Amino acid sequence: MAVVEELLRAEGDGTISFGNHMLAAKAKLEDYEHGGNLYKVKTFKELTKLEKNGMFAYESEPGTSVNGFSETENGVTFKVEGSEDAQITVGLEEDTVYKVYVNGANVGEMKTNLSGKLNISVELASVGAAEVKIVK
Repeated sequence: MAVVEELLRAEGDGTISFGNHMLAAKAKLEDYEHGGNLYKVKTFKELTKLEKNGMFAYESEPGTSVNGFSETENGVTFKVEGSEDAQITVGLEEDTVYKVYVNGANVGEMKTNLSGKLNISVELASVGAAEVKIVK
């Protein structure tokens, strides 16, 4: 995997990739159209944030690079890369229980809060990248 030099791009399989955890200064890209939706990304080494149609979709501290981000009615999947362990927040359905998998391992069930946000920690410092799957 690699950083997303263009900050946000559409992939051939219908997913999107975004973020650049290597940037020293903040960068953003707004009004990126994909699949009938408008995306906005802000990213640098300390934070990566994605909005879809003006609504929260993804945030990580510190910044990460995300490849193959896919949303369905049942959850999200993506590959995440970073230099340090990351705290990731994903926007999903409110007050709903999801199963969380990191690199194929079930790390448990988690419930979103009333705003639909789900928080997970992903170890990246020793491995550099991880595959995340969150499903109802």
